Amino acid sequence: MEDEKDTQSQAGEAMATEAAPAAPVAPAPEPIRDPRGQQGRGRGRGGDRGGRREGSRSRKGGKREGRERSEFDQRTILIRRVARVMAGGRRFSFSAAIVAGDRKGRVGVGLGKAGDTALAIEKAMRDAKKHMIRVATTESMSIPHDVSAKESSGTVSIRPAPRRGIVAGSSVKIVLELAGITDVTAKILSSSKNKLNIARATIKALAQLKK
Repeated sequence: MEDEKDTQSQAGEAMATEAAPAAPVAPAPEPIRDPRGQQGRGRGRGGDRGGRREGSRSRKGGKREGRERSEFDQRTILIRRVARVMAGGRRFSFSAAIVAGDRKGRVGVGLGKAGDTALAIEKAMRDAKKHMIRVATTESMSIPHDVSAKESSGTVSIRPAPRRGIVAGSSVKIVLELAGITDVTAKILSSSKNKLNIARATIKALAQLKK
């Protein structure tokens, strides 16, 4: 009897197992993807950005139209910050003085003021070109005779000196170099150290030269 009960119980369990529906299988979780996607990763490693780099290389390898070099060389002799008193306080700007020349007998001094140093230098360059002079030189790019001039507090004297090069200091040497003049000696006869006044005095002296 016990064997029959066991057989019946096993049969009942088997039928219950067959009748019970299979438990639903949970779907596998999707892999976490980079929110930037494949395109974002491609940009960092040979994607769009890499393409732009290759394009830049090709542009460098080819002929690129650059800015034409100016015929004038320039040297900055003075940059200072200036202030203007307004109703709401002081307003600051920059003042720049430069010397420009072609080293072939043309030279000029310019002054520019602006709120930015780069803009002030640009204005000074335009002013120097506007007030440029042609220096009367000899065949050896020296000066034909002695000259001296005074501008404000600066006084300069220049005289020819064969086979001496340029013997000068301060902004006088800068003006003479950019004018292309050589074999001269120059002296600053005033106690002023203002480079702008000394440069203007040098330009004034060079303008007095006659062949």
